[in-house]
Amino acid sequence: MNVYDSARMADVLATLGFEQVDRAREADMVILNTCHIREKAAEKVFSELGRLRPLKRRKREAGGSMLLAVAGCVAQAEGDEIIRRAPHVDIVLGPQTYHRLPEMVARAERAAGKGAGPGRGVIDTEFPAAPKFDFLPEPGLSGPSAYLSVQEGCDKFCTFCVVPYTRGAEYSRPAAEVIAEARGLVAKGAREIVLLGQNVNAYHGAAPASRLGAGEWGLGRLVRALAGIDGLARIRFTTSHPLDMDDDLIAAHGEVPALMPFLHLPVQSGSARVLAAMNRRYTPDDYRRIADRLRAARADMALASDFIVGFPGESRADFEATLGFARDVGFAQAYSFMFSPRPGTPAAVMDGEIPDDEKAARLAELRAALEDMQGAFNARFVGSRVPVLFDRKGRKPGQLAGRSPHMQAVHVAAPESCYGAIAEVEVSTAAVSSLTGRLAAPPPLRARAQGAAA
Repeated sequence: MNVYDSARMADVLATLGFEQVDRAREADMVILNTCHIREKAAEKVFSELGRLRPLKRRKREAGGSMLLAVAGCVAQAEGDEIIRRAPHVDIVLGPQTYHRLPEMVARAERAAGKGAGPGRGVIDTEFPAAPKFDFLPEPGLSGPSAYLSVQEGCDKFCTFCVVPYTRGAEYSRPAAEVIAEARGLVAKGAREIVLLGQNVNAYHGAAPASRLGAGEWGLGRLVRALAGIDGLARIRFTTSHPLDMDDDLIAAHGEVPALMPFLHLPVQSGSARVLAAMNRRYTPDDYRRIADRLRAARADMALASDFIVGFPGESRADFEATLGFARDVGFAQAYSFMFSPRPGTPAAVMDGEIPDDEKAARLAELRAALEDMQGAFNARFVGSRVPVLFDRKGRKPGQLAGRSPHMQAVHVAAPESCYGAIAEVEVSTAAVSSLTGRLAAPPPLRARAQGAAA
């Protein structure tokens, strides 16, 4: 979601004549787009602001200027604190207000021109009544894989999470808007679209005929409509909540070939007691049943997940339950983190804090198990052929890299003409985080033409 938001901020600023540069010292404006999920991420923001302060001062002394902005969830949660700790910041904006960047830039430039002192930054962390998507310009040129935000916010209120407070209540874009934006992205070269949302499978957007009194579409219905766009080969969505895996969405995984057989479905813990304390509102067995239904709908379905270790009150037995659960379900990929208390959330004041060294030990143990699973999953593809969408340069000269249907990174010696195309790759080696192989067949002529256009 942050990658998408950053790209849309660039689209907004392009209307003012800004264009992206590679190095901060070349920039007239630097934006730090932030996440507030974990404490370390928030502290990295202040560290980076400290690094940028002398750069901004040197540009001013040389007769130039630099606007410094902090955007995203840290900005939403800690706007006044950012200005207090880093008074050289010019703009603080929340994730629902970046469509108003031109106004904020103008206000910041006026303040700078009038000699306003430090700590007089522009702060906009409101939740506007009108959705920001109504005011954003058309997305810029897309690559072979494009992000498309369809849903924002969350109404689940997990006890550890700040998203409901920083992103607001759930909002789903009307289906007609999503379909129109998807068509535009495909026209610019996208072969794959990744549907985004803090809780994307809670999507309940107005149906295309809703202005005439029709109802809403769920994510499964939206996926089916998008699959009908000529030239769109792949559809993915992230991130999901187990409570919102409804019958239609599960069925879509078996009925829509363009919907990739890979789903990131965070579980957070394998302990029923810990899940209850997290307010996740499902049990490990509920999650197992969802996994079984998804695999029944599509036999090659692969699951990814998130885990939090060291949640307040987590016993060794609870942690062992998580280890057993992970091995039982089997995950192709997984992300795991130590619990980090976020101010303002119920979990931040819960009893039963786990010592940091114990959290670190549990995390290392879980990660080792998850890496073994991921390595074993990837090893199953050695000697087989997989279709790969090439969307970037590889790690070595003459290589391209892309993604398999199961979201594996695949590195192949291939000509640049394959960029943007989907081609069969024969896998020769597998690592924990990637596959390597050779082109088994050239991409179809139509795909290669689209790739060149991209």
